[in-house]
Amino acid sequence: MTVDQLKQQFQSAFNQQALETYFCPGRVNLIGEHIDYNGGLVMPCAINFGTWMLLAPNEDNVFRFRSVNFEETYDIGVQDSYEKTGREWYNYPLGVLHHFVIDGKQVKGLDVLYFGNVPIGSGLSSSASIEIATAFAFNQYFKTGYSKLELVKMAKSVENNFIGLSSGIMDQFAVAFGEADKALMLNCDTLEYKAVDAYLGDNVLAVINTNKPRKLAESKYNERVEECAQALKALQQELNISYLCDIDSDTFSRHQHLITDEVVLKRAKHVVEENERVKLAADALAQHNLAEFGRLMYASHQSLQHDYEVSGVELDTAVEYSKTDSNVIGARMTGAGFGGCAIAIVKADAFETYSKNLIDYYTAKIGYAPSVYATNISSGVHELVN
Repeated sequence: MTVDQLKQQFQSAFNQQALETYFCPGRVNLIGEHIDYNGGLVMPCAINFGTWMLLAPNEDNVFRFRSVNFEETYDIGVQDSYEKTGREWYNYPLGVLHHFVIDGKQVKGLDVLYFGNVPIGSGLSSSASIEIATAFAFNQYFKTGYSKLELVKMAKSVENNFIGLSSGIMDQFAVAFGEADKALMLNCDTLEYKAVDAYLGDNVLAVINTNKPRKLAESKYNERVEECAQALKALQQELNISYLCDIDSDTFSRHQHLITDEVVLKRAKHVVEENERVKLAADALAQHNLAEFGRLMYASHQSLQHDYEVSGVELDTAVEYSKTDSNVIGARMTGAGFGGCAIAIVKADAFETYSKNLIDYYTAKIGYAPSVYATNISSGVHELVN
């Protein structure tokens, strides 16, 4: 849907013209999986799929939330605070509004329309996209003076405390600070980051949505967090460390005898080696060495599949096919796992063939088709010129 079409939708919904238009991307994590809660490095990037948000003031001092994607609507007056209501999509912007008013910011009624093309529940951060779009737009429109980092922390609080979902800060950070043709090497503990060249040349970043519901993700996620805590506690018998990512592979190999549970040992091995892969990936990208970056992607998936065990037959099938295609530089699962998405770097002029062959291969093995998208590494949240 084009911006002009969205403006027509806005006119139809509210009987007035949109005053301002914003866009916030979704994100993928290029490498560095299940590292954020272990004190290490991740490497997300913003993509050119995301959330569009159009707004205009109204005379009724009411916030009217509408979406092209969902039938549910929500109207509520300006109040001193707000509460989550049900499980509908509008709780995300409502949570942002709640933070503005409890911070004492002066707001007035707005008509607001959203449209998103990030697949819901795919692990590409549709929720962070709508949160940051809303926070950024309100901050601009109401001139409330928040820094971009403050907006990121606010959006994470919305996710954790208003919506009630446990998550780190990577998603909100990536969609706010993303840059075109750059990946962000981010320390999720300190929030220090470095923008790394991620120019893909004549390639595209393919996103493969397995279309498998991610029912296991949350319970298994919590299980992995606990296993990492066990590994850390065992290593702390001899090492003065706060996180698993405080050590390198050599140090880990010298002290791994402290971890007596074989499963916990495998989890720790993945974390330490994956953190090192992020550093190597940054070097490869800086040198425009996509072949080495692709090798690291495959190594990351192998580790997530066998050591961390958060993949699954669907994600493995997408990566398995990608390895056989000469037009693919590298592929891996991305996100928490147990469904969701894989990514691959694919020659742009071969994408259509790759997509068709992957869909055929996957469907024959899994029984239903994946969705395959060609994306680019894009800029973070911004206002569009009307």
